[in-house]
Amino acid sequence: MSDRPAEIVKFDNVGLRYGTDPEVLSNLSFTLYPGSFYFLTGASGAGKTSLLKLLYLAQRPSRGGIRMFGQDLITMPRDRLPDLRRQLGVVFQNFRLVPHLTAFDNVALPLRLAGADEKRVIKAVSDMLDWVGLSHRSHAVPATMSGGEQQRVAIARAVIARPRILIADEPTGNVDPEMALKLLRLFEALNHRVGTTVVVATHDVHLLKKVPDSLIMRLNKGQLSDPTGALRYPPRPSATSGSGT
Repeated sequence: MSDRPAEIVKFDNVGLRYGTDPEVLSNLSFTLYPGSFYFLTGASGAGKTSLLKLLYLAQRPSRGGIRMFGQDLITMPRDRLPDLRRQLGVVFQNFRLVPHLTAFDNVALPLRLAGADEKRVIKAVSDMLDWVGLSHRSHAVPATMSGGEQQRVAIARAVIARPRILIADEPTGNVDPEMALKLLRLFEALNHRVGTTVVVATHDVHLLKKVPDSLIMRLNKGQLSDPTGALRYPPRPSATSGSGT
């Protein structure tokens, strides 16, 4: 009997091209496991953003198979995709905040769309804004906020509902090193305490050593290399997993 955990995402010989252009991703076969922390890295133009689009269901592959949460995404009707998307948290490079909503209401959006009780919304959002250092900006709209502040609002919105998978595209690109480390610790806490599978795309090689149990997926010209064995083996259980602390 194997103690190998069930996969949460599985790519099988996936390729992606836009229109009639050459493939930007080729022959991607890998598995992501629940409760794992992955860094996706590679040179500019390697295909990181395209791979993330496949993961957060904004793009379908040109060929190959993808399964998520045990479901076949290739044959799944498009009207069922929103149900899967609600289980994902995404931090975009360009933030994608709702311009007419305050920081508080942007962060509250996933909880309100899920029908959460407003008392719970107020408490959860207030705590999250305090954690990312934006309590004093809760009533500000995006146009009046700096790039770093908008980035923190986008991250708070992505993690507020405790998604099963968190996908972050260069999430620390607009903040100082101290805040970058703090945000990384937020992702790590979500991974360890809640069991969220985390995928962080980054150019910053210094971040790769900041999460000891993380696995590295490296893209090179649209193909994956595997320096940590992340694509072949499930991660080893954390010594603190299941401790309830």
